[in-house]
Amino acid sequence: MHRRRFAAVVSGALIAGATAVAGSSGITSATPIPSEEPPLPSVRFDELGRYSTNAATGTETAAEIVAFEDDTLYVMSVGQIDVVDISDPTLPFKEGEIPLPGDPTSVAVDNALVAVSIPGVPRTEPGTVLFFQGTRPAGQVTVGALPDMVTFTPDGRTLVVANEGEPSSYNQPDSVDPEGTISLIDTKNFRKRQALDRAPRERAKTISFASFNVGERRNRDLPAGVRITGPNATVAKDLEPEYITVADDSRTAWVSLQENNAIAILDLRSKRVDEIIALGTSDHSRAGFGIDASDRDNRINTANWNVRGLYMPDGIANYEVDDEQYVVTANEGDAREYTGFTDVGRAAAVADTATIPAAAISAELGRLNVFTTAPKNAAGKVTELQSLGSRSFSIRTEDGDLVWDSGDDFEQITARTFPGNFNASNSSNDFDGRSDDKGPEPENVVVGKIDRRQYAFIALERIGGVMVYDVTDPTAPVFQQYLTSRVFPASTGGTVGPDSGPEGLVFVPAKESPTDSPLIIAGNETTGTVSIFGAVPTD
Repeated sequence: MHRRRFAAVVSGALIAGATAVAGSSGITSATPIPSEEPPLPSVRFDELGRYSTNAATGTETAAEIVAFEDDTLYVMSVGQIDVVDISDPTLPFKEGEIPLPGDPTSVAVDNALVAVSIPGVPRTEPGTVLFFQGTRPAGQVTVGALPDMVTFTPDGRTLVVANEGEPSSYNQPDSVDPEGTISLIDTKNFRKRQALDRAPRERAKTISFASFNVGERRNRDLPAGVRITGPNATVAKDLEPEYITVADDSRTAWVSLQENNAIAILDLRSKRVDEIIALGTSDHSRAGFGIDASDRDNRINTANWNVRGLYMPDGIANYEVDDEQYVVTANEGDAREYTGFTDVGRAAAVADTATIPAAAISAELGRLNVFTTAPKNAAGKVTELQSLGSRSFSIRTEDGDLVWDSGDDFEQITARTFPGNFNASNSSNDFDGRSDDKGPEPENVVVGKIDRRQYAFIALERIGGVMVYDVTDPTAPVFQQYLTSRVFPASTGGTVGPDSGPEGLVFVPAKESPTDSPLIIAGNETTGTVSIFGAVPTD
């Protein structure tokens, strides 16, 4: 595996390197930040415009997910989808809305057919996918519990749905833990004009993971590294499909199983799970793979620790180079925190300090949140510190082999860019607030082609913004730019925004863009806003 480290570019301007940086807080960095300058970017983006849902700050589904087609942006809001005209991206305006019977979790559009997922009530019951032709109802389909992401295959023939199947609680008399599943919906009937009157109720083909349960025929195919940690859960109940990416030939889908630190590979022709892949861990003791482990040391301290970061991807994308398929993951990480069971605790409290003395000796490492489900000694103390996510993005082969990882790039770049608000959260401007958890928290990733080169765009949920990398060579990506429209106040506190908490990402290629140049569109769930960035020529 290879990796490279680069300085940051913000709105096209190079942020100079320094061995110690200070922001308005006067806080300094204890860790040298590499000053190596990247080559001049081959593409650069500037902020063009912003759309606001006018939803209350902090509303969970406000502008969380966005979808784009033909100058029209579909923005997931509370109880509805906003239909936004961005024919002039500098002046987006709402031209309509799609009222919904519940709060949506995802939206996708293909050739004027809009699909929206709605959880059941309660969320452990089967969910629904609603179809619309434009804004007019075109039918609905019952799917699995908690449909959390929908996407059309590139040929438009199938809608693929990730049904996360989260439990209501654990170890309670009324606990319900539905299976995580994948639903496949044939879209042809929803595209017919008569469907507007008949509102067809098609059936989904729902793919279960039950054959991987203990005692079932495929249990031996489940890799040992796949995390099955829910109390009394079967494999099928514990697996939680999060996000989906589909190959250009519409034959293969990769599904992130975030809490399980795994990816499922689906054959869309046979409608079966081909394989489940365990993703392993990132070694934070290696140079270039450090983390800032404490939110209370009052400094930027991205250092090497004896910690293994579970990759645990949320967003996932794929692209092709020289007839080889590659899968790109945003390695966010996630804990299970429910009534009756929580799988995370402070390193100082849960570690076997005889095996890991630094967990007790180091106040910084002791603050880090780690998994309580890691290997334990006879006394129930963990003998390996496993943290939530790797704070990076990765590139893998289509079979899941790791090709490249960005290591601690994100913390290094954001430290240089916002030294006074390093590892701030999406709801607070406070310095270092997320260092003990998942740092900048890479949430989502999309890949797009510009002038015969491939680029990855990675959204950072906490401190905000989008990282841009040239990934044309999957073994040696090149950092290009840090796109951010978040503004931090000169002193601690203050209003968060104007854009914070990016989650949904869309890449619009030049041939589909209203500007004839590529766009990046980010849905910010914390502020209920959509940021629009456009590619501009470079000298």
